Amino acid sequence: MLVPNLLTGLRLTAMPIVVWLILGDNGTNGQGRWWALFVFLVAAATDFLDGHLARRWQVVTSFGKLADPIADKVLVLAVLASLCIVDDVPWWPLVVLVLREIAVTLGRLGVARRLVIPASRGGKLKTALQVATIAFYLWPPSPAWLDRAAWWCLVAAVLVAVLSGIDYMGRIVAARRLGEGPADGKR
Repeated sequence: MLVPNLLTGLRLTAMPIVVWLILGDNGTNGQGRWWALFVFLVAAATDFLDGHLARRWQVVTSFGKLADPIADKVLVLAVLASLCIVDDVPWWPLVVLVLREIAVTLGRLGVARRLVIPASRGGKLKTALQVATIAFYLWPPSPAWLDRAAWWCLVAAVLVAVLSGIDYMGRIVAARRLGEGPADGKR
């Protein structure tokens, strides 16, 4: 049970390192950029690995169901914000993603006493698109076609984020309705 949760913690720990490397490189595409890409990809891989191990070892926990997506959000949004600062990536996709993540996270936490809403396929696709976006933007020196691919991955990530956010809100509203009954779940 400890290993998947440690991997989630590792992802949270990687965030300030990647941000520091990006900001320290300041768009020069030097060694800091390569290290940022490497640390980010390792951290992103722990997202797959922690969930895989938890399911395989049958140690899925409520903590993991909540902490895992939060770790993903913190890593992705902080790194994307750094890229907005250093590489002039437009801010509006980040703002949409941040608002979506706040709404979904608060909604999930609001019903967490009664029901843990696990990550959806749409949420997982959004995360995969965000990871691809960031990897493409971090690649030094990135050719023009890779910058275009990064941009279109980011646009796709925003679209999937909005659609999956609507799905989560529907699931959260349904969970709230179920929670209006007696505490033991009987009606």
